[in-house]
Amino acid sequence: MTMSPRSNWSYPTAIRFGAGRISELAEACKSVGMQAPLIVTDPFLATQPMTKAALDQLTSAGLKAAIFSDIKPNPVETNVYKGLEALKAGKHDGVVAFGGGSALDAGKVIAFMAGQTRPMWDFEDVGDWWTRADPKGIQPIIAVPTTAGTGSEVGRAGVITQEATHTKKVIFHPLMMPKIVICDPELTVGMPPHITAGTGLDALAHCLEAYCAPGYHPLADGIAVEGIRLVKEYLPRAYKDGKDIEARAQLMSAAAMGATAFQKGLGAIHALSHPTGALYDTHHGLTNAVFMPYVLVYNRKAIEERITRLAAYIGLEPSFQAFLDWVLQLRKDLGVPHTLEGLKVDSARFDEMSEMAPNDPTAGGNPVPITKESARKLFEDALAGRV
Repeated sequence: MTMSPRSNWSYPTAIRFGAGRISELAEACKSVGMQAPLIVTDPFLATQPMTKAALDQLTSAGLKAAIFSDIKPNPVETNVYKGLEALKAGKHDGVVAFGGGSALDAGKVIAFMAGQTRPMWDFEDVGDWWTRADPKGIQPIIAVPTTAGTGSEVGRAGVITQEATHTKKVIFHPLMMPKIVICDPELTVGMPPHITAGTGLDALAHCLEAYCAPGYHPLADGIAVEGIRLVKEYLPRAYKDGKDIEARAQLMSAAAMGATAFQKGLGAIHALSHPTGALYDTHHGLTNAVFMPYVLVYNRKAIEERITRLAAYIGLEPSFQAFLDWVLQLRKDLGVPHTLEGLKVDSARFDEMSEMAPNDPTAGGNPVPITKESARKLFEDALAGRV
């Protein structure tokens, strides 16, 4: 029988890691000064026993807790503003962001916007726009991931879709980093195989793009390569047996590692994925997985030496081709579509998507510059299956 590792970490924030740690939620809320936390989650999780148990734990501890769950899979600005209304109507003094990436991102932005007077888009991750915020207006956040993919629980930003432009935008502030993270792999046991695959490959995409991003950041590189190794060893196990608690725990670590590493940067996988998700409402992790091999080939001339070292570290033949072949086989083994057609995406909006991709905030981290023309070719390759 496999076991979940258990530990307390202080990097990049206070993390309580291990099976059963959700039992510490009420104490964690009190330790950061919350007396009336708002649980922000998605509509499905709001109906699940784990969420009801979390709410019961908080109310039994004397906290005035409630649930807000009007969150789309790719959260939009309306979700944030409705969450703010619920926060203020219930006189809540903090947020428990509970769920996958959508709930975590929306929850963090709701807590961030709690005491701001400017519109949300004034705090987009552009230059020093974050300095416009009133730090006293940011409520404390506790993050409880229930998937192992985005790593948003250890991030200082939230991705929200602007409905007027169908554009995903990053809202950033250093104080959006949760005060405490509870990483309990038991909460991920119920994930079905296809969500396990999508979230695990999201973690892989974060680690891989961070590792390939240009610039000097050996701390991020070291975290990224170990995160990739964990995905390689444990994602197939978790996909095959969702109750494998050791595999679930290691993937939860890999997810947090990916989001820690991508402070260095992301790249074209995300720059292509964000317009696709915004326009077609596709699952973010699965969309990243579809684009991954096409972007690897596009970047090959800039990353071949680096990928060769990575391949050796994770136990493959030390070559770019061996790593690419592993990615292709992993996608196949996990039931990931090889082309955009499998995501129900066609070429109808490629012109629009090709304009959006180079302007995505993640595009600047790609090791090979992305243009409208190169983005169009990548979309076409991903639709035709040309690797």
